[in-house]
Amino acid sequence: MKNRGINIVTLLGLVTLASLPTGSMAAVKQERWPGTGVNKPAPAIPGMPETLAKNLRTFDDLDFRVYTEQKWEDLHKSHAQNIIVHYPDGHTTIGIPDHIKELKFMWTFAPDNRITEHPVRFGTAEGEWTSVMGYLDGTFTKPMVLADGKVIQPTGKAYHLPMATLGHWNKEGSMSEEYLFWDNATLMQQIGVTQ
Repeated sequence: MKNRGINIVTLLGLVTLASLPTGSMAAVKQERWPGTGVNKPAPAIPGMPETLAKNLRTFDDLDFRVYTEQKWEDLHKSHAQNIIVHYPDGHTTIGIPDHIKELKFMWTFAPDNRITEHPVRFGTAEGEWTSVMGYLDGTFTKPMVLADGKVIQPTGKAYHLPMATLGHWNKEGSMSEEYLFWDNATLMQQIGVTQ
């Protein structure tokens, strides 16, 4: 399963580069793929196919509103009912209800958990794949209860955790598969749990 994820990342990078106009490596510059932020309209990018632009706007709404405000009743706007989600530790969930259970964990120890920016966002020309990088921000102010029942007391420290999502979109305009990437060790270090 891990090899499949690496192959998809490699494939996505190659497909994205192949979809750029011939001889136009300047298109890789940040101006071609401007970032977005919460409460800011997504920039119009000349020449971007509408399906790709729509999927990226949907993803912005997912992170900035649905995820950050825990509007789980709207998760279906970006996620297929039977979505397959791959997490950084290697486990997988199938379906929106199980994905929501996983997502809710962050608020148990950081009630101010949020995503406020996507400095990098791009995708394949037909919009079948998107790649978005953002930051998870919050403060460790409540006890963290781990899966084994161990409880870590809050340190009051904030985190600014880089994360990335590769999304595979269906014809209905929702993700059928999602690959989530962040570093749990970095999170623990930032919140003062490990050195």
